[in-house]
Amino acid sequence: MTSHPKRPFRFAAQVYRSETGAQWRETARMVEDLGYSALHVSDHYIGPGPALDPTAHRPVTLAPITSMAVAAEVTDELVIGCRMFCTSYHEPVVLAKEAATLAMFAPGRIEVGLGAGWLGAEYEAMGVPFPPAGDRVDRLAATVELCQQQFLGTPIDVDRGGVRATGFAPLPVPETAPPIMIGGGARRVLTLAGATADIVSINFNNRSGKLGSDSVATSTVAETRKKLDWVRAGAGDRMADIELETGAYFVAIDGATDVTEESLCERTGFTSTELRSFPHALVGSVDDICEQLEQRREEFGFSYFTIGDRALEQFAPVVARMTGK
Repeated sequence: MTSHPKRPFRFAAQVYRSETGAQWRETARMVEDLGYSALHVSDHYIGPGPALDPTAHRPVTLAPITSMAVAAEVTDELVIGCRMFCTSYHEPVVLAKEAATLAMFAPGRIEVGLGAGWLGAEYEAMGVPFPPAGDRVDRLAATVELCQQQFLGTPIDVDRGGVRATGFAPLPVPETAPPIMIGGGARRVLTLAGATADIVSINFNNRSGKLGSDSVATSTVAETRKKLDWVRAGAGDRMADIELETGAYFVAIDGATDVTEESLCERTGFTSTELRSFPHALVGSVDDICEQLEQRREEFGFSYFTIGDRALEQFAPVVARMTGK
């Protein structure tokens, strides 16, 4: 059992595909109307084809910063974030200023998700170097430091992890510093997240460079407990101040979603009991899922859950039940 304090539940919808600008605006409004507290986009660039197919990653239609700005403009209270910016192919000074500008336009409504990057096939397809994991985490740490300086208005002075920026004051400085979310599934990233992030996203360990059986194997109950231990090791006495987020990648709601519990068992090789305890699955009736959410908060400290676009409308009754909206 966790000693992490019980936080109120929050739910984000992750949506990164749209055919038109009008459709994207309507989606953002719908997510807010359904009671979600946040809308997350994604930071991937290549479209369908032989480079993406082996990774099992769905194509991402929308570029993150532009779509975040539009979503923020057409909603009133919805928090807008990216899950996650891949810091190894973003120029840190540029990314920090873009994020600070978004936070200026939508005060208190921007979350900045940062990750080390993992989809090697995408880097290759874009012609971008894919450094070793240790170098990518070093760059992530340096980017976090630079973003913190930007958001707080302190002089920019970073020289590590392949990032060098110094000798200037940051502009703009947002009225409210946006929270930084760091996500991942490996020791160094999660220890860094514990030490520096406002929100920690417990994710798959995508060491294989593709989504599949290894993703699931690195995300069992036992592996999730290990990940939380790494966060605690980095956090020390600030652990109680960290919000813990995770993605529900396997959602099957009885009578509501096209995906069924049986099909997920076939896909993952889990029994029904195993699937219902898997930290990244929410399956069964609305009552069942609400019980699973309570259990995840009690056992792991998770209070912030991200739901994919395939189930966001069907999941709305759960959001309403758990948030009182």
